Amino acid sequence: MTLLRCSPDEAASRLSSFSAIIDARSETEFALDHLPGAVNWPTLNDAQRAEVGTEYKQISAFEARKRGAAMAARNIAGHLERETGTLQRDWRPLVYCWRGGQRSGSLALVLSQIGFDVTVLDGGYRGFRKTVLEALETLPLPLQLKVLCGTTGSGKSRLLAELARQGAQVLDLEDLACHRGSVLGALDGGQPSQKAFETRLWAALRQFDAQRPVFVESESRTIGRLRLPEALLTHMRASACIRLDMPKTARVDLLMADYPHHQTDVEGFCQRLDALREIRGNDVINRWQTQARRSEWPLVVAELLDEHYDPIYLRSINRNFYHFSAAHVLNLADGHPETLADGARELVHRFHAEPGAPPA
Repeated sequence: MTLLRCSPDEAASRLSSFSAIIDARSETEFALDHLPGAVNWPTLNDAQRAEVGTEYKQISAFEARKRGAAMAARNIAGHLERETGTLQRDWRPLVYCWRGGQRSGSLALVLSQIGFDVTVLDGGYRGFRKTVLEALETLPLPLQLKVLCGTTGSGKSRLLAELARQGAQVLDLEDLACHRGSVLGALDGGQPSQKAFETRLWAALRQFDAQRPVFVESESRTIGRLRLPEALLTHMRASACIRLDMPKTARVDLLMADYPHHQTDVEGFCQRLDALREIRGNDVINRWQTQARRSEWPLVVAELLDEHYDPIYLRSINRNFYHFSAAHVLNLADGHPETLADGARELVHRFHAEPGAPPA
């Protein structure tokens, strides 16, 4: 049996080498963010942390530690009974808590006494978080980004998925953020926390081969309520662009297919439109809401494109993406899978994006 410690940088470089990554923090701390692939074995749960913290402040640190130790011992026993029954001696977990102190130390000690080789993360989640933030300042810089630009409904997200299916490297920011990037782009289940989004992004960026291009969709500074790291945003705006052109009727069809929930939750759609009253005016928003309530979906979607999304997008893309005027143009007749597959093949071939290809 061994009980080892490793730095956040070391842990980040070899996460896949551990048999399991165990987060000993409470369930709320874990839900806010955690190391990729981690499972939650709370040494103290939310209610217990609050109880011990109150006793620490109001009675004494000594009494609080006694109560906390008893709670931790019972919780650790429960984890062992539920989780370790089928584990073999070669199981090698990484264990962490907030600072790499008592909560992870207690769990790690018991696991090591059983006979497992256990590693504790020095600095805990706090140290790992610092490593993530520092890496997000440098990881994007070597990447050969190819930025998909195109007005709303031109198939950018679908094309990214097809590029990934064909073996190209893809950074799908909207998928990581669980949001489609507009006032109407919220998805069921909500968005992750800012910290969790940044951890997801860190995990994605560190997997890329800098010798091959990475396709990414043009985005604004925020996706829903989540902010893009400044280094990534700056690099995207200075990278080569690919402009997707699709007829408006096809874009309307694609948007209606991609956002079916708006057609089944008309009042929810109308409530989201209220957020545009300040910039579009009451008359316009009232008209769009009336059209939606009459199920005139092609009409309201077309007007949203003409009067709201397209003007805003074109102003933003021309102002912020420096190479948009020199973008390679990919014409897509529609959003059908066959059309997108042909478009993806064209881009993979043009930019030598397939696995094993020479640098672009």
